[in-house]
Amino acid sequence: MTAMNSLWQRLTGILSGSFIESAVLLMTRIALAGIFWRAYKTKVVEGTWLQIDETQYFLFADQFSGLPIPTDLAVPMATYAEFAFPILLAIGLFSRFSAAGLAVMALVIQIFVFPTWDHFFGWDITVLALAAIIISRGPGIFSADKLLSVTAGSKAS
Repeated sequence: MTAMNSLWQRLTGILSGSFIESAVLLMTRIALAGIFWRAYKTKVVEGTWLQIDETQYFLFADQFSGLPIPTDLAVPMATYAEFAFPILLAIGLFSRFSAAGLAVMALVIQIFVFPTWDHFFGWDITVLALAAIIISRGPGIFSADKLLSVTAGSKAS
C-alpha cells in the first residue's frame, strides 16, 4: 500500500507542476476562445474580418429582443468582443480581462437571451467554468502575459 501511495504522490506532484498546469491553462484558454471565435465567424461576411453580416441585425432584433441595449449597438459589441477576446486569450495577452469579458457576455446571454436552466447547465456553465479557471489561475507560463511580466521584471531590476 505504501508503494502505491508513494507512486500516487509522485504522479500528482508531477501533474501539479507549473509546466503541466500551464499546458492545461493553455488548453483552457484555447477552449474558451474557440467557443466565441466560432460565434464570431457566424456574424461576419465570409472572407472578411470585421464586416458584419446584415442578417445579424435582424437576428438580434427578432431572436435576441430581450437584450437591454439597442440592436444597433448590441451587434457590433458582440461581434467585436467575439473577435478580440478570443485572439487575446489564444496568445495569452490580457487573459484575465478577456476571460472576464467573455464571462460577462455569457451571463448577458443567459439572463436576457436564453434564460432557461437547460441553457445554463449546457453552454453557459461551461463558458463560466473555463473563464473562472483563467481568472483565478491566470494564463500560465505559455502566454504573452507571462512573457511580458518576465521582461518587465528583468528591466525593473
